[in-house]
Amino acid sequence: MNPLRYTEPDHQDAHQFLVEEAALLDRHDFAGWLALMCDDIRYVMPVRVTTARGAAFDALADMGHFDEDLYSLRKRVDRFATEHAWTEDPPSRTRHFVTNVRAFATGDGLLVESSVLLFRSRGDTREAETVSAGRTDLLRRVGGELRLARREVQVDESVLRTQNLAIFL
Repeated sequence: MNPLRYTEPDHQDAHQFLVEEAALLDRHDFAGWLALMCDDIRYVMPVRVTTARGAAFDALADMGHFDEDLYSLRKRVDRFATEHAWTEDPPSRTRHFVTNVRAFATGDGLLVESSVLLFRSRGDTREAETVSAGRTDLLRRVGGELRLARREVQVDESVLRTQNLAIFL
């Protein structure tokens, strides 16, 4: 028996959560974005590798672009407000496009799969960047509201073409 089950209300709630999250990130409302996190959040992006068919892996198990908890996410956000945030000066203009949302109820909350395309512009002289990825999230209800408990980002490229990862996917 499959432990995952789809319901329309869960799907609508998960989709609305992801749309609102994207709006917060694009407005640079990082305090609002952090308020969406569970205390035990784990936010990871493994390094993708290109392997032969049948290799049984496409990411490095012991290496990631980031592997963060609430403490480290807060530190990244706090740094944006300092003069030492040179990777985001000028701040990136971003647009998160979230699509292909699938939500399934589990014993832990909602398992949500989505695709995200991030457009990023950093001034007048650099070319705009795009990052395409799939995400697997675990959303939990806390006080009646959905909160992000885990996010794994699987980028679609093995070599990222962005100058830095100072943005959130």
